[in-house]
Amino acid sequence: MVCFGPNGAGKSSLMNIITDNLKPDSGNVLWENKDYRSLGAKYREILGYMPQQQGLYNGFTAKRFLNYIAVLKDVPKKEISLQIENVAKIVNLSDELNKKIGMYSGGMKQRLLIASTIIGNPKLVIFDEPTAGLDPKERVRVKNLMKDLSKDRIVIIATHIVPDIENIAKEILILKKRNFSRNKYT
Repeated sequence: MVCFGPNGAGKSSLMNIITDNLKPDSGNVLWENKDYRSLGAKYREILGYMPQQQGLYNGFTAKRFLNYIAVLKDVPKKEISLQIENVAKIVNLSDELNKKIGMYSGGMKQRLLIASTIIGNPKLVIFDEPTAGLDPKERVRVKNLMKDLSKDRIVIIATHIVPDIENIAKEILILKKRNFSRNKYT
């Protein structure tokens, strides 16, 4: 599903509610007919989330960062190295894993965030503006990745760049505006 709307419509807020980073004023988020808040760590195990804002550790190498994320996601220790290699290959960063993140370009950081989102093979993947800052070639690669991921999991993409994803989306949710006085979406 693609969540589309202009800046300020509430796309990121909605993503933060779904990922339990922001508490809703009303309504429910369900996973397999259960309120996600009641699932605790089990919900976080199935979740992969790429926020719009980059929150990376510039002193870490990409490999160390992905290892850190894998540990947080409870990826079995014996699988971590292989998963790091796989996600790095998917996002075209295999040759850059030993560089410090602070030396990465904006597009490389964006791809590293995508890799950190898909490590651990989550069943619910949420991307907030995944193609921002990517050159045209990498945008195509990311678009193809989104299409591949959606074959066997739920993928939610928040974007205002519809041409990047419109032909891969099965459903498009359009947010027109956010009513801040009541914290509701229309």
